[in-house]
Amino acid sequence: MSEIEGLHLTKAYGELHAIQDLSFSIEANTITGLIGRNGAGKTTLLKMIAGHLRPTRGELKVFDQRPFDNLVIAGNTIFVNDSMTFPESFTLQNILKEVATFYPNWNQSIAQGLFDYFQLNPHQCHSNLSKGSKSTFQAVIGIASRCPLTLMDEPTTGMDSAVRKDFYRALLKDYIEYPRTVILSSHLLGELEDILEDILLLDQGTKKLQMSTLDMKQYALGFRGNAQAIEALLRGHLRGDTPEEGILRREEFAKGSLYVVVKAENLAVGYERIRRQDVEVMPIALDDLCNYLTAKTKGGIDDVFKRG
Repeated sequence: MSEIEGLHLTKAYGELHAIQDLSFSIEANTITGLIGRNGAGKTTLLKMIAGHLRPTRGELKVFDQRPFDNLVIAGNTIFVNDSMTFPESFTLQNILKEVATFYPNWNQSIAQGLFDYFQLNPHQCHSNLSKGSKSTFQAVIGIASRCPLTLMDEPTTGMDSAVRKDFYRALLKDYIEYPRTVILSSHLLGELEDILEDILLLDQGTKKLQMSTLDMKQYALGFRGNAQAIEALLRGHLRGDTPEEGILRREEFAKGSLYVVVKAENLAVGYERIRRQDVEVMPIALDDLCNYLTAKTKGGIDDVFKRG
């Protein structure tokens, strides 16, 4: 059952279209990764889902209602981002006590447990925290609130590697115990992929793709090795009206050597034989795949240096 549905959704700021003709749906009780480069429209989309922004055009439904200025949506949603503010005079201990009254599903045991585990100072003010500590404290609130719709916009900004790993594990463990719909936007897909069930990839305000994490891991394959052998593969084992469209990345990494990433659906049966031709076949990290899918050229930064 879809809990969030967007149909031909557009959000414009004057001439700039942050979201453009975007149609998507997100199932209830899933963890979805909202992925995209800076400026792709991730934060704008989350703000519309949370009811903070009104779409310019199109239709958006959350819990089968329009979210903008909607008290029902607001009462069942938490939006964790770097714009969260709290009274200047409140200590972290004060904040934890007060926010509990806003969320019917609030779990004080989880909140206090995470607060203590991450060694946050109960007597410190939120405004005096470092970037990483602010993100950690806000993540604690996001998890402990147990809101039916939990939106987190770059929740690990400033956290060190160990804290990020603990955050992901805490979120997953609490989600398993108390399922709800979670949307995480992040640039660190490589760290997130083990907890994500679905991925919505945005590119300049439009949907590049949306699929399960498992399907995305099989979306493309990489081939690296002898350039002649790989060119032969491309000539003989790519199918489609325009086979070149199946190539996501082409990169020379050494003299006479080539690295190519190809959509799996464009590979004809029998390509496995190239393993005998000094060519390495490898899976593509989801991080890299998203970068390739949203890149403007198939050679990446190398194309800049070919112009001279």
